[in-house]
Amino acid sequence: MGATIKNILAQEILSSDGSPTIEATVTLDNGITAVASVPFGISAGVHEAKMILDNDPQRYNGKGMLKSCNNVNNIIAPKLKGSVVTNQKRIDKIMIDLDGTKNKSKLGGNSILAVSLACARAASLAKGLPLYKYIRQYYKIPHKKWILPKPMMVVIEGGKHADQSTDFQEYLMSVLGAPNIREAVRWGEETYQSLKIILNARGLNTNVGNEGAFAPGGIISNEEPLSIIVEAIEKAGFEPGRDIAISLDPATSELYDAKEGTYILKRESAQLSSSQMVGLFKSWLTKYPIISIEDALAEDDWEGWQALYRELGDKVRIVGDDLTVTSKERVKKAIDRQAINAVLIKLNQIGTLTETVETIALGQEHNFWQIVSHRGGGETNDTFLVDLAVAVNAEYIKVGPTRGERTAKYNRLMAIESELKLK
Repeated sequence: MGATIKNILAQEILSSDGSPTIEATVTLDNGITAVASVPFGISAGVHEAKMILDNDPQRYNGKGMLKSCNNVNNIIAPKLKGSVVTNQKRIDKIMIDLDGTKNKSKLGGNSILAVSLACARAASLAKGLPLYKYIRQYYKIPHKKWILPKPMMVVIEGGKHADQSTDFQEYLMSVLGAPNIREAVRWGEETYQSLKIILNARGLNTNVGNEGAFAPGGIISNEEPLSIIVEAIEKAGFEPGRDIAISLDPATSELYDAKEGTYILKRESAQLSSSQMVGLFKSWLTKYPIISIEDALAEDDWEGWQALYRELGDKVRIVGDDLTVTSKERVKKAIDRQAINAVLIKLNQIGTLTETVETIALGQEHNFWQIVSHRGGGETNDTFLVDLAVAVNAEYIKVGPTRGERTAKYNRLMAIESELKLK
């Protein structure tokens, strides 16, 4: 019999935007302790696992996490006490059954995930394995080689993530041609600094938004950042489309008028149909080195997604995020409807490690890219997502280039590369 859970304790901590989130500490009978914290998104899909808030206006404007902590300390912990920590599937199933709802609205996806991740980290320590190796071994992930995820850096942000910037939420640089991860991170960061020089020269501010990217007011259109990024790539000494490409996350669920069935682009004073949005992206593909588009259409615009895939699926990676919310069920629906060829993975969208790994496995069966992502608003210093991305041979990790909670992810990725002695 392996190490067993002696105690689980959750507490409220601060996330990157100053709002509370939840952290769980798991203590084993052999004295090992492990900690995990859970991020949350300012721009969150409606199909995501429920995050339990206190809704007490006297504390943190209603965003407190004391109820979530209470759910861990008084409901989850007693049920898991004495469980073998290396039986992650059983641990996650106990919590899923204890909650009993489809979207974890009773106990909260945030409460359940904090415990799930802390247990996995404790188990890796008990086994004497790095977390990424433990995840691959435990879930019998079939990859034999270690292929590390490349950086996908958010460099210009707008939408809900930045005031007075673009309608579209994220413009990203995806490193393609670097010989190793350490160089890939350098390429991205140097290009980000070149971008700063260009923005300053154009009289655009270089204030940093939620994700560590620039959030310049005064950009005249949603297309302008694309030409600026191409210029930055060249200024940094790299070749657009060969060394570094562009990825997009318009987060169009935030722009969708369900009543009218149209997308409202204030920068262009335009109201576009789904087919017109597809036409817009198609025109950009002819002008810019774009390799992926995430959340190109709204989270329930299934017909639009199918048309998008038919039109552009052989030219670019069509990435589901709000559409699929790291849910095996919704990824399967997207497969059946031929709507995507890549999946964004966010642990807190589904709420347990086991469900996340199952969703990744389904996508990989269909040769979908896996992009393991940070959260835009309430991120933490926890680097679990990096170990997960390494364990499953994800193509990319999507993380901003500055702010400590973001750079911690790249530092962890580079440390893993050193550990594996990859070059």
